[in-house]
Amino acid sequence: MNFTPERHAQPVMPIPNEPYRSTQLVNFYGESYTAHMTEREVMFPDGCLITSCTDLNGYITHANEAFVIMSGWQREELIGMPHSILRHPDMPKVAFADLWATLQRGEKWHGYVKNLRKDGAFYWVHATVIPNIRHGVVKGYTSVRRKPSREKIAELSQLYAVWLAEEKK
Repeated sequence: MNFTPERHAQPVMPIPNEPYRSTQLVNFYGESYTAHMTEREVMFPDGCLITSCTDLNGYITHANEAFVIMSGWQREELIGMPHSILRHPDMPKVAFADLWATLQRGEKWHGYVKNLRKDGAFYWVHATVIPNIRHGVVKGYTSVRRKPSREKIAELSQLYAVWLAEEKK
């Protein structure tokens, strides 16, 4: 099933019940929405794998229970939404440019991502994304996320901050 932005509303994030900051985010199609972020981290549980699938345009077609729980969204809210609803504003665009360039070459991508939950909290993942190829044609993408290394998060948080500062120049 192909999803188009005309068929799906932009995410509506509730106002958090704790201190937060807000920003306007823009999706792949240039549509903007308001995201609210808190400083609260939800730790990735031991032994858990988050899986999801998207179509070629990045619209979610499958979300496992771990994804539903960690994202804070209901499954019916996730299906048909752009995967970018999880994009935390602390993530630099260059990280996702690398993801898409790698996938467009038909290759597997690995990386650390800070995700935004519906309630404004965040969680880190170590993600692997692969193209779903059927009869030689890419039909969509599958992402598997696992518990990240705290040392790598500390390292990449600093690098991502530098990249974000460069983007704002």
